Amino acid sequence: MLQFASAVGLVRTILILILIYFGIKILARLFSPFLMKFIIKKTEERFGGGQFQQQNEPPKKEGEVTIDKVPKTKSSNKNVGDYIDYEEID
Repeated sequence: MLQFASAVGLVRTILILILIYFGIKILARLFSPFLMKFIIKKTEERFGGGQFQQQNEPPKKEGEVTIDKVPKTKSSNKNVGDYIDYEEID
């Protein structure tokens, strides 16, 4: 038995899709602030809290310089090979 699409069924389907679209849009506006706060909180936890690390440090005087890590000195081996002087041939 064949069934044919009717105009009423098509209009009804389009109206249902439009209602679903606007419903999701309204729910997204209601819940997006909570979702953003959650994402920001998780990001701060992942990267170490940012502001909390800076608050624990003692205040520094103006012009004072501090070095947090000591740079590693590169030791090069001078006996790596022979130097060959190249000459251009015309």
